[in-house]
Order: sequence, then C-alpha cells, then structure tokens
Amino acid sequence: MAFTDEQLERYSRHILLKEVGVKGQKQLMAGGVLIIGAGGLGAPAAMYLAAAGIGTIGIVDADVVDLSNLQRQIIHTTKDVGKAKVLSAQETMNEMNRDVHVVTYQEFITSDNITGIIKDQNYDFIIDGTDNFPAKFLINDACVMLGKPFAHAGIIRFQGQLMTYIPGKGPCFRCVFQNPPPEGAVPTCRQAGVLGVMGGVIGTLQATEALKYLLNMEGLLTSTLLTYNALTMEFRKIPLAHNPQCAVCGENPSITTLIDYTQAPCDLKAHE
Repeated sequence: MAFTDEQLERYSRHILLKEVGVKGQKQLMAGGVLIIGAGGLGAPAAMYLAAAGIGTIGIVDADVVDLSNLQRQIIHTTKDVGKAKVLSAQETMNEMNRDVHVVTYQEFITSDNITGIIKDQNYDFIIDGTDNFPAKFLINDACVMLGKPFAHAGIIRFQGQLMTYIPGKGPCFRCVFQNPPPEGAVPTCRQAGVLGVMGGVIGTLQATEALKYLLNMEGLLTSTLLTYNALTMEFRKIPLAHNPQCAVCGENPSITTLIDYTQAPCDLKAHE
C-alpha cells in the first residue's frame, strides 16, 4: 500500500518515530479496534485512534447524548444532544479522518451479541469504555474466550485505573476482581461525581495501549494495574498475578458460557 501525499503529511509525526515509521503506520491503518462505550473513556480513545489512522474502529453504545455527558464526553457537542452516541461519535471521527472506517453498533452488549460484534470485523484489540460491572465482566469473559486482548479502565471522582489483558500473558480482569460487587456497594458517577478530565487521562491511556499493541511494542500494562489520583497527581503501578484458579482463564475454568449480570451502572472504583 502506497501512501498518498496527504497521508504522508497527516501521519508525518508518526512516520518520524523510529518505533513507528512507514511500516508501523501501515500496521495501524490495517488494524481494527472495538470501543465498547462512547462515554467518558470511549470518547477520547475514539478521537485519538481516529487521528492515528486506525483502519477500522467499531463503537458500541445504545444511549443518546445527554447534556450532562458534555462535561467529559468530548466526542459529542451541544448540537448532538438527543442524538445516538454512536452516530455522534461516527460523525466526529469521520470529520477528523476520512481514512478511518467507523462501524457503529447502537445496542447494549449482552451475552447474545458481544461475540458477534467482536467477530464482525475481526477486531484486533478491544477497549472497555463501559461504566458498569456487568459489562466489564462480560467484556472480560468474552475476550478471554475469544482470545482477544483488551484494555480495562474505570474512573470515579478524582481516581482512575486501567490494566491490559493479553491472551496467555498475565491475569484477566476476573483474576483480579473475581465477581461483580453487590448492587449499590460502589457509588455511581451520578451519585459521587467525576472530574471531567479523568476520562481524558485514562481513556487516552487505553488508546495508547491499543496503539502499542498494534505496533508490537513492549511495555503494555499486562500483570499491572495502573492507578491515578488527580488530587495528588500520583500514578502507581500495582503488580498483578495470574490466578490459576480463575473461573474463566484458570487451569480448570468453571465459567464456559457468557453471563449477563444485572446491576445498576457504576464506574469501577480505583484501588488506593
């Protein structure tokens, strides 16, 4: 594939990097990333991945844009209030970069559709931009069963966290957190609030993990939980270990089919 003059100019800052270059940019343009959730985390991730020239970006969300979203979900604007989030996101990404093929899924993920969505474009990497535990465990279990890498993240108040699962390397999300907490045990952003830029900090780090994976770079957050406290401006790396007794990725998994947990939406509380 030969670059056009416009593409050479658009991606020139990538091409200048010896870790990327022409070969790496072609890898990005041939790659596919699925973003589940077009909210605080998914919005910045989608914009930076579109800017980077990822060939195919899928975006999953059943909601419409609400005025309260605009404090942090930067892919949407005031004129988009009432519009489906996936369509608003698609328009923004297309305006940013026509090279990118944006695939929309205006639906909630469930045990019935998540496998088909992931397989639809044979996505290389998954970004969990959801705001509730049932979705996070469903994404984890589906990715483990399908052998797909993904970046988990959660934000609330002034705190955020993320980790990356790579098949065969390090723990999955369920190794660390095992099961969803009881309903109401963790406050929602609607209840506790969230600093708007938290989605930008953590969502952009998820996009970074996706780019590094597609470029075959080292240093992914496997076996590591990265936490961020905006009040103290501190990042911490917490070592994680694979659990051989894990119900989904352990030596004798007891979970072999996908589970639809029921619980009110809530952002995953960052570890301190």
